[in-house]
Amino acid sequence: MKITILTLFPEMFSALSASIIGRAQKEGKLCVEVVNLRDYTEDKHLKCDDYPFGGGAGMVMMAQPVGSAVEAVDPEHRARRIYLSPKGKTFRQDRVFELAACEHLVLLCGHYEGVDQRAIDLFFDEELSIGDYVLTGGELPAMVVTDCVARYIDGVLSPESLVQESFSENLLEYPQYTRPVEYRGLKVPDVLRSGNHAAIDKWRRERSLEITKKNRPDLLEDKF
Repeated sequence: MKITILTLFPEMFSALSASIIGRAQKEGKLCVEVVNLRDYTEDKHLKCDDYPFGGGAGMVMMAQPVGSAVEAVDPEHRARRIYLSPKGKTFRQDRVFELAACEHLVLLCGHYEGVDQRAIDLFFDEELSIGDYVLTGGELPAMVVTDCVARYIDGVLSPESLVQESFSENLLEYPQYTRPVEYRGLKVPDVLRSGNHAAIDKWRRERSLEITKKNRPDLLEDKF
């Protein structure tokens, strides 16, 4: 799978060369291409933003550099093109599965006051938001989407790591424990050390339901 990220700040994506995502790239399971939008501007000063028509605070990213970059990285429009925006539909786990089935994603990171609407209308398939809040730019959302999707590429994680995790069944994950058995007066629940796998599965299911009811009851409304 290939994920192309269009950004004004490519240096921010060094984090994707570390940990599981970095290993997946080294092993050839995933290709993350970070493209500097300034490489595609026609402005001699490498300018990619200008004042908004109608007035207002801040600057707006210009359509030309965005459009030229998209046409260069995906000339036949075979990729799923996504603009990371607080105006978009909320990015949820079911969308992760859909995007993981794509061969190529193109992610646009907005910045400043946003992107000229004509670039969005002409070159992008959808807008996605990672939550109901506003960030300084789309770089962190692009990393979130990349990390979420990459986990479901074959061979990136073991299959066992992808079952019974948060949101897999509209439930949040149960608590996890490791050694030592006791830490500052708190002990690992006896059932987890019992070797009784049926009892362990039951305990984990019950804890998942408790945590979901407490923290995300809306998920249970969708399920039940």
